[in-house]
Amino acid sequence: MGRVSQAQAEENRRRVVETASRLFREQGTRVSVADLMKAAGLTHGGFYKQFVSKEALVDEATAHAFDELTQHHKDGLEQYAGQREAAQQALIDAYLSIEHRDSVADGCPVAALATDMAREPGDREARRVYTQGVGDFAEVLATEDQDGITRLCTMLGALVLARATNGSALSEDILTTAHAALTATS
Repeated sequence: MGRVSQAQAEENRRRVVETASRLFREQGTRVSVADLMKAAGLTHGGFYKQFVSKEALVDEATAHAFDELTQHHKDGLEQYAGQREAAQQALIDAYLSIEHRDSVADGCPVAALATDMAREPGDREARRVYTQGVGDFAEVLATEDQDGITRLCTMLGALVLARATNGSALSEDILTTAHAALTATS
């Protein structure tokens, strides 16, 4: 079998990073390299042609997930013609929805990666990116009346608990109650 072109190698790397970003949010960073490469449609051996280690991939996939989140926030602000409060309301509506609860792989990396990042050493790039992403998300949510960290903690806690209780009436109650608490004062 011949060598792949540079363009194909770049495409393969992009596919692995995107796949890892989704799988890590859905299943955690303990997903095996073999399972990850299979999900990306590539061979296990090809992994080490693209990445020096799994930790390097965790770093890159975490950055990719937060780049997606940042772009989502920018798109929301654009969609509402720079009207920050309307964009925030739409963000809260989407974040505390049943669809977001059920879409872990495509959902918020703050919620999905929290426990994995808590286990990462403080000097890891993934942890630095995560920390910066949490701060940026809180800034997006801040209003004149409400601290963005408080709003983020309410949203994040509600999402995590709703996912953990999915399949029960409590799950939807958690989302509804958190949504009401955040929108009553916004």
